[in-house]
Amino acid sequence: MAGVGGGGVGGVILDECVLFGGTNVNLQSDAHFLLHKLRHSNIPTGISYGAGLEAHKVNILKEMAAQYSIHCFLLDESASSTDDAIREVMLAWPNTRGCILYMVSNNKEYMFPKLSKCSWLITLLNVEGSPASTCESSSMVYINKLRELPLTICQINRKAFGNSIVTVGYIMKPSREGDFAKRGAFPMYPTQDGLMFVPLTFDLPLAPQLQEVDVVLHKATDEIISINLDGSLPSSTSITYSRGMQELQRYMEHHLDLCVIDPLSSIYPVVDRLKIQQILLGLEDLKTASCCAIRGPNFLKVDDFNQSDLVQSLSEAKLALPSIVKPQVACGVADAHSMAIVFRVQDFKDLTVPLPAIIQEYVDHSSTLYKFYVLGEKVYHAVKSSTPNADGLKKLSGSKELKPLVFDSLKSLPTAKGNLSSGDGNSSRATIDLELVTSAANWLMRNLELTIFGFDVVIEEGTGDHVIVDVNYLPSFKEVPNEVAIPAFWGAIKKKFELRGRNK
Repeated sequence: MAGVGGGGVGGVILDECVLFGGTNVNLQSDAHFLLHKLRHSNIPTGISYGAGLEAHKVNILKEMAAQYSIHCFLLDESASSTDDAIREVMLAWPNTRGCILYMVSNNKEYMFPKLSKCSWLITLLNVEGSPASTCESSSMVYINKLRELPLTICQINRKAFGNSIVTVGYIMKPSREGDFAKRGAFPMYPTQDGLMFVPLTFDLPLAPQLQEVDVVLHKATDEIISINLDGSLPSSTSITYSRGMQELQRYMEHHLDLCVIDPLSSIYPVVDRLKIQQILLGLEDLKTASCCAIRGPNFLKVDDFNQSDLVQSLSEAKLALPSIVKPQVACGVADAHSMAIVFRVQDFKDLTVPLPAIIQEYVDHSSTLYKFYVLGEKVYHAVKSSTPNADGLKKLSGSKELKPLVFDSLKSLPTAKGNLSSGDGNSSRATIDLELVTSAANWLMRNLELTIFGFDVVIEEGTGDHVIVDVNYLPSFKEVPNEVAIPAFWGAIKKKFELRGRNK
């Protein structure tokens, strides 16, 4: 491609004519979408405007530049002004590794020859008579929508860098994507170890996007509409996904060579607390040199809190009070995190926790929770404050009758505040057996067939048992420092891709 060379797209400038859409007073709806994707893409990004632009529009652009921490350039039609703008861009981005992609409409074609000579790649938006899909001429690229630009950058960079690059298409809800992106996890320019990320969107035809990627990274639980757990095991028919996710699911089913992190079949257990509890029973077979045991909590599934044999069932399940009650559905629906801690058997009958539910052993654990993160072969942990022991919980109930404590686990339950400490799998703490938990992490990885997941561990007072109380898929691992977590995150993705290639 002319103007691109071997360095790919090293910078992006969006002209005001494409952001405002011609004579519009307000920004195009996709302008914020695009800048949100580019902001943390590891590709310098700027916006430009001409000297004749109305003052209120200039103010909007400058406010946008400040909001997204990007550059704002004056790029006018006169030869001297264009030269000044080019010099300003080079000063602002002295270490640009590839060409500057300048996105504009054809009403500024008088500037194209000069910019092309400076190795700027002209990208035209909404050109009348342009092809229906992204394509290129000898010196220009044509696209129809702003939302197509990330995929266009991906296509250009794939051609520039060849097969040495592994392209990862990712899809998740905006808030989760933002958490990852602001840590630098989703660069559109290739990393040193050869990964490049491109956001997938259900607002464009999915198949052309997927044809450009080697790996699909998803958070399918963000796209769940409903879950039916009437069957003994969750299956592809028991979970109803959004229309976009269903399209992705069909594509994956028909393109089995596509590397997916992770297959939907591997996600099902983390949606069902009963299934996870049953899997954790297998930890009894885990043999280590530790004098401690690692296990799941004792549990009981209930379909009706008024069942006549509840007391006997609790006893047979080795459950004492207080116990914690959780919906069987673990994520993806509104009330999946509505829980209660129950102190008396008679209080089960009035619980508002959705059914079916799991009654789970409440472990006295000195208000300390260990959050573990598995990123491929790497295991990290953070230590956080947690709920108090049973005696402390009774004080929190606020009544002599010891009424149940009802809470949403995504919001709040009274705990000590703050993160106590953090570390990785090689650190040493007297209170937890990291070798034991790492062995359990590897055991879970094999049994769940997940690449990136997390689980929570508490240590039972008295026995020293390490109890895994929760397992989740693709957590944010926000407690692990970026300089440690992000390379491990990339490494896990690349390792999965390479292993899949060798196993074909």
